[in-house]
Amino acid sequence: MNEDVRNIVLGVLATGVSASFGWLGRTYGWRRRLRRKQAFFGLPGGSECLLVVNRESGGDNVVHRYDVFALLELSALVKDCGAQARILPHDRAHQGFGDRTEFCVGGPYSNRRMAAHLTTLLPGVRMNVDVEPPELRGSVTIGGERYLMEKGLAEYVLLARLTAGEDHRPVFLFCGQRAITNQAATRYLARHHEALSRRHRDGSFVLLLKVVNSEAYGPDVVELVADVTRAARTAPPASPASGSPAAEPAATA
Repeated sequence: MNEDVRNIVLGVLATGVSASFGWLGRTYGWRRRLRRKQAFFGLPGGSECLLVVNRESGGDNVVHRYDVFALLELSALVKDCGAQARILPHDRAHQGFGDRTEFCVGGPYSNRRMAAHLTTLLPGVRMNVDVEPPELRGSVTIGGERYLMEKGLAEYVLLARLTAGEDHRPVFLFCGQRAITNQAATRYLARHHEALSRRHRDGSFVLLLKVVNSEAYGPDVVELVADVTRAARTAPPASPASGSPAAEPAATA
């Protein structure tokens, strides 16, 4: 074998080895990211999760189109993790939480399960469901701060990841003042889940997001207002008169 042929053979072998190491490195990186994603969402391969959705006001078995879009966003995340999703209407999800990952979409005015989750898991959150006065309709109160809705201009949504224990699967809440804000929260989660996983090592968080000018930008322009985990999970002080937690008529629109 002359020197030129030998150099060609060695070059081919070096290229093959380099390509193999590159492929192994990319595969390892992809699997590592997948494991982290599965751990964050509580969705190991082949597992099942629940997508709990509300029903549009005045409709029988009708889901608002923006909530449908939110379900599509979540379904893509579930599929990426190699898991399966089961969709349940809010009034048929008669079971506890922690055995399976749950994604609950919609405000407590139209989602009974969301109302139960807020009472049980987020006692520091109050959402106004009263029609009157109109300026307070859909307002959110957390830790004494009230956030009013300016329809189409500035609207708020809670994005929460909560766990009932170390070995329990998480519950994700998307609780907004309007259906379009629910979709905005699911999209925010899809885009930022890696950063959220790094930032919240203990696993649980409650974020208040603001959807900016949804009439023009839809669910795409979202600002993080605050991490309200501590305030949302802390029950308000008892009222001196009644001896029970101060309550505001709860939830969104």
